[in-house]
Amino acid sequence: MASSTSFLLLSVFTLFFCLFLSACYSEEIYNTPLTITLPLTPKFARKQSTDPRVFLHQLASASKSGVHLLKYGKTKTSPPVKSPLYPMKYGGHTIPLSFGNPPQKLSYLVDTGSGVVWAPCTTHFKCIDCTVSAKDVPIFNPQLSTSLTTLSCKNPMCTTECPRCKANSKNCSQVCNFTLQYGSGSESGYFLLEDLHFPEKTIHNFLVRCTTIGRREGYTDAMAGFGRSTYSLPVQMGVKKFAYCLNSHYFDNTKNSSRLTFDYRDGDTKGLSYTPFLKNPLDSSDYYYLDLKKLILGKKILPIPSKYLAPGSDGSGGLIIDSGFSHGYMAGPVCKIVRNELKKQMYKYRRSRSTEEENGVGPCYNFTGRKIEIPDLIYHFAGDATMVVPAKRYFKFELGIGCFPVDTEDAEDLEFTPGPSLILGNLMQVNQYIEYDLKNERPGFRQQNC
Repeated sequence: MASSTSFLLLSVFTLFFCLFLSACYSEEIYNTPLTITLPLTPKFARKQSTDPRVFLHQLASASKSGVHLLKYGKTKTSPPVKSPLYPMKYGGHTIPLSFGNPPQKLSYLVDTGSGVVWAPCTTHFKCIDCTVSAKDVPIFNPQLSTSLTTLSCKNPMCTTECPRCKANSKNCSQVCNFTLQYGSGSESGYFLLEDLHFPEKTIHNFLVRCTTIGRREGYTDAMAGFGRSTYSLPVQMGVKKFAYCLNSHYFDNTKNSSRLTFDYRDGDTKGLSYTPFLKNPLDSSDYYYLDLKKLILGKKILPIPSKYLAPGSDGSGGLIIDSGFSHGYMAGPVCKIVRNELKKQMYKYRRSRSTEEENGVGPCYNFTGRKIEIPDLIYHFAGDATMVVPAKRYFKFELGIGCFPVDTEDAEDLEFTPGPSLILGNLMQVNQYIEYDLKNERPGFRQQNC
């Protein structure tokens, strides 16, 4: 052992002596100083051994670790998480999510226009003036889960007011409750923290809104907010981007599913056209605003004033993309421009005025026995990105009658003043692969058969 140690020390001394002579020779002959820099940062997590063989093994391990670090980085990127995505007859698309231990699976509406995950909750769930009976609503039962934690008012994640907690109280046990009003509906309940399970991974302490009372709800599914919020589903999962391709509503309530992908990787996706997300105006933090430059019908650029294309500081104007909204929305002045141009380009078809009066939408046309030729609706965004929406994605057809069904201010339960002037609903997104790149603040899309 002593001879081995002596040999190692002699080898190290010889190496440094040769380097020193080389430096001197270089400086003398070429008049160019040679600098040798040795790192002083420790590379070993444990104490270095005095045994030369163990010491050399440590050197080899450190070298191997360094190569791995350069090649793969400090941490291994999690693989994408994929989920089936189902079209539903009420006009939305759902994914299955499993919360709690043991897991309780429910269908959740995918909504990029809201920023939190919520579910009908407790065995005492009530639904007042709803189109469905509360007993027919699938619920999440907190009493069956061993991993649940009820959020208290003093938890920093609680953003609601807690009137029974004093400002200087450190031990307030009041539950973090909420009441939410939207349009003609509302919901109330409390917040909780739970485990969210996927086949590939589990996310702990996931914030969920437990809804105990709903009012004027039109569907039975829970909701998964995908919006630009701290507590949306993709943000709590920590993904860099998510993407989906929506199936046609011809497959409503069937086993025909498309795919939603949560991606932890960065970078461009092949074949996508990208455009930047715009900064949200006040009080609209959940929305994804897109930088719309032109709206085109067929080959005609529509004369839409710029105040409707971009959001103002007061929260009015601009276009958002919303997977939870069915037909889409256009502010009155915008809708009027689109309707008038439709009438000009489709003059050869017979109007169905009775359908327009009966349903409050239009223009409507009778296509019975006729070849249907309706111009594409084209959204042109910054960065030269375009989304082409064919007629069957923005017209509604039934028994030979086709109508332009986009909602406007005439609808009773829409409250978008101030608010976006245009909403790109999920019907217009069908057969489009759409990626929400959260890290780089941009959406990307391409036409694709979903």
